[in-house]
Amino acid sequence: MSTTVTETVQLEDVVKQQFLAADNEECSQLRELAKKNKFKPEIVWRNVALFAALHVGSVIGLYQFLFVAKWATSFWCVFCWVVSGVGITAGPHRLWSHKGYKATYPLRLLLVLMNCVSFQNHIIEWSRDHRCHHKWMDTDADPHNVNRGFFFSHMGWLLVKKHPMIKQKGATLDLSDLTSDPLLRFQRKYYLPLVAIFCFLLPTVIPVYFWGENALVAFYTAALFRYCFTLHATWFINSAAHMFGYRPYDISISPAESIWTTLTAFGEGGHNYHHTFPQDYRTSEMPAMFNLTKLFIDGFAKIGWAYDLKTVGDESVSRQMNRQYYQLMQQQHAH
Repeated sequence: MSTTVTETVQLEDVVKQQFLAADNEECSQLRELAKKNKFKPEIVWRNVALFAALHVGSVIGLYQFLFVAKWATSFWCVFCWVVSGVGITAGPHRLWSHKGYKATYPLRLLLVLMNCVSFQNHIIEWSRDHRCHHKWMDTDADPHNVNRGFFFSHMGWLLVKKHPMIKQKGATLDLSDLTSDPLLRFQRKYYLPLVAIFCFLLPTVIPVYFWGENALVAFYTAALFRYCFTLHATWFINSAAHMFGYRPYDISISPAESIWTTLTAFGEGGHNYHHTFPQDYRTSEMPAMFNLTKLFIDGFAKIGWAYDLKTVGDESVSRQMNRQYYQLMQQQHAH
């Protein structure tokens, strides 16, 4: 019996010592507070108009991608999607939000530029919001709190003003590792012109210049449609991967293992694993074919640009899974 208790304590230490481990006690308090204080969101109509226009343009872009664009443009569109997607997953997510690995200056510069292709807020803001999401998951301090519904957690959170609790709790986070990085400060200062160049201008100009694509076709496919598709691939991690799937690593939390979102978000769909072991650079135990971001990081690790890759030992992961199975059996017997 004492051995089991000792193993449980050690396992809990492994989970709690992860950078950005959820503060479960504070999360419970915030959920109780939310029941007493009903919050009425305020719609940001400018964002509604911009996203509506983007989706109209993306529908046009989808049609042109399928029936009008040259083959080279279609391949270019897919390439830009991969660049922008990994520019989120390997950069602000696994490197800067979670400190899952370290990167040399050339790789950090590359990731900053790739991130500009994605246009999902500059890295300091993206990482701040994501740290709030992990620390106070599914509470009013979580920017895309899944308890407010599928649409809200998917994209609705970008159409309304943030809950005051996000600003209040976010102010308590230590972001000095982000704000002290000259590359991230540069990106934040010149974010809009950088996005204009890397998210919209270059994806449009390159097909026109190199293989004579129509400028509007290039813009609607490689810029608008690709950008919108990347947004939804990311958003499904916040929505679908918190609602649908299985939970082998922690049955008590909303994030789930979702293979189809892992395919569209380059390895991010192992969400139950990721929220249980948030600092593991792999973010899941899924095979490499489902985790392009891990392959990207591993590739740069081989040439020394990525290093200090943090992982959780197989034994700890197995013990955590066995513990969840035991708890699930207890719950079933209780009913």
